[in-house]
Amino acid sequence: MAKQLLVAHLKMFSLFYKMTRLLVLYYSRNGATKSMAQNIARGIESIEGAEAFIRTVPNISSVCEQSEASIPDTGHLYASLDDLSQCDGLALGSPTHFGNMAAPLKYFIDGTTEAWFSGALSNKPAAVFTASSSMHGGQESTLLSMMLPLLHHGMLLLGIPSSENALRETQTGGTPYGASHVSHEHSTLSKDEKTLCFALGARLANTALKLKIS
Repeated sequence: MAKQLLVAHLKMFSLFYKMTRLLVLYYSRNGATKSMAQNIARGIESIEGAEAFIRTVPNISSVCEQSEASIPDTGHLYASLDDLSQCDGLALGSPTHFGNMAAPLKYFIDGTTEAWFSGALSNKPAAVFTASSSMHGGQESTLLSMMLPLLHHGMLLLGIPSSENALRETQTGGTPYGASHVSHEHSTLSKDEKTLCFALGARLANTALKLKIS
């Protein structure tokens, strides 16, 4: 009995001290969604035992399939299927394009069939975030559009609870479905938007840690 308890405690110790890695995957054209990704990553890393790694996706051509280098010249690395299998949770972000996620992110997601077959993302927590140029630019429908493939992957979706004061008080972005930003005239993130991004990242990390040791 004592030996079984010792093994159980050692297993718990190993799981706790092995960093829980959360993937923050985004597409950004003008920098707003990238800024949100960085704030979500800060929220993730505010939780002991959790670390964030940020990835993006390349642009696609409107006339033909575009070939991009596997490593961009500047900024964050492009995402790979290995990133999906190695993460313990996912925050997925895109600007709003006519109430939907942007084509480059959709193109990447459409190529994740292998991860779907293997169940690489199944039972892992996920959250979504977006930015639009106007208050009524389709933020919530964009967040919902990103949730759909994540549900097919078997992920556990998280939103922002009403217990977050900034969600009730915001005059800019922020929804129960995920973090959002109103980038009118390329404005920077408001205080409430930053707070909600941070809170979403922290919630994602806390959930991933609890799932990992359960």
